[in-house]
Amino acid sequence: MPPSKGTGHPLRLLGVYAVLLAVIYALVFFTGDKSPEPKLGIDLQGGTQVTLTPRTPDGGKPSKDSLKQAQQIIESRVNGLGVAGSEVVIDGNNLVITVPGSDGQQAKSLATTAKLYIRPVVGQPLPVGPDGKVQTGGEPAPGAEQPGTPPANTPAPGAGQQAPASGASPGTESKPSNDSGTASGTASSGETSGTGESSGTTAQNRVFPAPAQAPTTPAPAPAPSPEPGAPNPALTPQQQAKQEIDAARALRQSTDPQVQQLAAQRLDCHKPDPLAGNDDPKLPLVTCSSDGNEVYLLAPMRIDGQDIKDASSSLNQQSQWAVDLTFKNADAWADLTKEYLQKQVAFTLDSKVISAPVVQQGPQLGGTTQITGQFNASTAKELANSLKYGSLPLSFEVSEASTVSATLGLASLHAGLIAGAIGLVAVLLYCLLYYRMLGFLAGFSLVASGVAVYGIIVLLGRWINFTLDLAGIAGLIIGIGMTADSFVVFFERIKDEMREGRSFRSAVPRGWARAQRTNLSGKTVSLIASVVLYILAAGQVKGFAFTLGLTTVLDVVVLYLVTSPLMMLASRSPFWAKPSVNGLGAVQQIARERKAAGTLVGTGSR
Repeated sequence: MPPSKGTGHPLRLLGVYAVLLAVIYALVFFTGDKSPEPKLGIDLQGGTQVTLTPRTPDGGKPSKDSLKQAQQIIESRVNGLGVAGSEVVIDGNNLVITVPGSDGQQAKSLATTAKLYIRPVVGQPLPVGPDGKVQTGGEPAPGAEQPGTPPANTPAPGAGQQAPASGASPGTESKPSNDSGTASGTASSGETSGTGESSGTTAQNRVFPAPAQAPTTPAPAPAPSPEPGAPNPALTPQQQAKQEIDAARALRQSTDPQVQQLAAQRLDCHKPDPLAGNDDPKLPLVTCSSDGNEVYLLAPMRIDGQDIKDASSSLNQQSQWAVDLTFKNADAWADLTKEYLQKQVAFTLDSKVISAPVVQQGPQLGGTTQITGQFNASTAKELANSLKYGSLPLSFEVSEASTVSATLGLASLHAGLIAGAIGLVAVLLYCLLYYRMLGFLAGFSLVASGVAVYGIIVLLGRWINFTLDLAGIAGLIIGIGMTADSFVVFFERIKDEMREGRSFRSAVPRGWARAQRTNLSGKTVSLIASVVLYILAAGQVKGFAFTLGLTTVLDVVVLYLVTSPLMMLASRSPFWAKPSVNGLGAVQQIARERKAAGTLVGTGSR
């Protein structure tokens, strides 16, 4: 006997859902780390808690507004990196960041001040030895001037005039990244091209004197410069931080060339920088490259990182990870690249040089450029994320790092899973008792929804770093349970149609037409509530809202691709039409009684 008309339609819908499941689990098992396990949150796998203490230039307490702004920026960075389940809370005058896993480096990177300045490079960088300090022997860096170079715009006397550079200087080769002639380069290794400078630009060429080269005439001794000493037990941490910052500024941001030379010799690129994020952008700066291999003398800031409109990470034409920048004021970048054509311009992040490209073309229009360096996919994304959401109003130091145990969370998880299993079994038993064999269709819909949700959770953990915590599991259980609610609404609409005298076969499509409107209205309300809760909430409540919204969307998919097709197929089967199987005998009896009563009324009226 050929199948009745329309039987193929439900089968096609079920086939579509089967294909979706196949695609989901193909991605789970054949992409990424191929692990079928979701990432767990802090309360389930433990994590690292880092306490950040602010360092203010005046040594005073940070304002509440500054702490609140720093908290919001760090939370934005977390969201930019993905739904990672991290927490950022204010604890007195400190910020406490908690991230899943045992690696606290992620928490420390989130707390990076991310103050970006673009400063012209004065002269050539000096190489750093294995001890972290400028090498005191050997030849000066290419293009380095000898002591006694006259100040800006002053002609050099006789033979003391700077000769053109030899054509090579430390730094990675810089090439335009697009048609606008974007400058890019690295402050650490390789060679730059086109570094020749005119002899008239003495201000740009005034650099550190070569350490091994003695001046031809006795020079006056440099004025005593403050240098950070041993910690004073009598000082508070805030006062100690102020003392270190003031000393570093006096030594490394002096306008005296001899003090600048002294700063270069004393600077240790292997030690933490007390000036990180606290340098004065209006003064020169002696600082290290981010890899600690070179020391730079930089002119005052020309472009502030706050002028960055957008930042993103990408692979450039050399298949290297880079950070693409778009400036709010395109004219400022065009003027800078015009003025410093064939000269180095440094990008400093928290007082360290992360890139020092040679401007190859200028002026560069369009307000776009690219930072290249020793980046990988993760570090490039972190830097772009930090620049995109802005720098912190305060600089922080890690005062404490500890491990958060997952014991309590795992105990709660076991209890929650047991409670959830008991609840689902109770729902299935109720469906079987009330709807007889049709209750199995509700159970099948629950299983289909759960299988899809699990696969998607695994993929989200792999793609956007989503972590599953206790609140998220609660959202999953509630969301999956809503699938049973959809079935109940559908089944009750079928019973309403049968009370009006329709058969089981004709009642199913009519009941579906009425039930889907009710279900869609309910799902829309739930989805709106989830979105609002996710936007307004913080911490683990966000995880609850996210999983609740996810399962709400999947519930609609399961309703249309699984529940409805199964009921359509059941309505066309003589087996499922039996009252003993579908539990609709009482409803059919009511329909017969109503029909009989109507017949009697009609007969009596005649």
